[in-house]
Amino acid sequence: MDTVDPQHLRTFVTVTRLGSFSEAARELGYTQSAVSQQIAALEADLGAGLLNRRPVGPTEAGRRLLEHAAPLLVRLEAARADVARLAGAPSTRLVLGATPLAVGPELGRALGEVRRAYPAAELVVRVLAQGVLPAQAATGEVDLALIDGLAAPSDPLPLPDVGPLATRAVDEQPVAVALPAGHPLAGRSGVALADLSAARWLDAPDLTPTAARLRAAAGVDGFRPATRYRGTDVHGLLALVATGHGLTLLPASALADAPGVASAPIAAPRLVHRTELVHGSLPEGPAALLARLLGA
Repeated sequence: MDTVDPQHLRTFVTVTRLGSFSEAARELGYTQSAVSQQIAALEADLGAGLLNRRPVGPTEAGRRLLEHAAPLLVRLEAARADVARLAGAPSTRLVLGATPLAVGPELGRALGEVRRAYPAAELVVRVLAQGVLPAQAATGEVDLALIDGLAAPSDPLPLPDVGPLATRAVDEQPVAVALPAGHPLAGRSGVALADLSAARWLDAPDLTPTAARLRAAAGVDGFRPATRYRGTDVHGLLALVATGHGLTLLPASALADAPGVASAPIAAPRLVHRTELVHGSLPEGPAALLARLLGA
């Protein structure tokens, strides 16, 4: 078997995602004939049919290849970005990616220090979901990422392996369950997460732990979503809590003074809301300064 051409692999992933040779050609800037030739070459290299043509979709072998393709392509882009950062001229542009709950006053103060040190720097903050940020930090789409999540005290966040990334903790906070005001558990000094497994929960994967993560942390089944929330607005999520659409876990600081919302700290198991700074290589410049300030 010949070495697989990364471009052929990228074309295969794009065709599969769009379900169309013509749409993939348009997105990639190729002719449809060139896309067909690349898919045929990839199938010849691997000795297996990868795509059904009518309708367009992966075969069993194609589905297995997809499992390998995404992390391989991310690692290739990460290697390219890492080398480019080290070999290129210092940048005066800083792009920070952050999950919604990772943005706080400390970040604002640190960015102020960066602006004073680099007054001509262009500062960009992108608020994104946790699932996309590690890959974006690895491939250089963001220079730094602030990512939050649920963890045991002092344990690192479970991030995907997308390249040689540096990580460091910048914050740990107590975790509390958000409840409607007047809920029987409101104001308790502590509750066991397992005791809440049969409650109505909000499914907000861009903001809070998923049901699978809650089940793993509590060691019991349950935590079935009653309402699904797709967005990154914490105030909108808390409005649903206040009106009885479900419970959710948040850092205790996010629940202070939320109208119509009460809280109770999680006493068992021991959990924290952890925020980590994640980045690839950082030549001297605004991004390196921000990393030092946040990690101090």
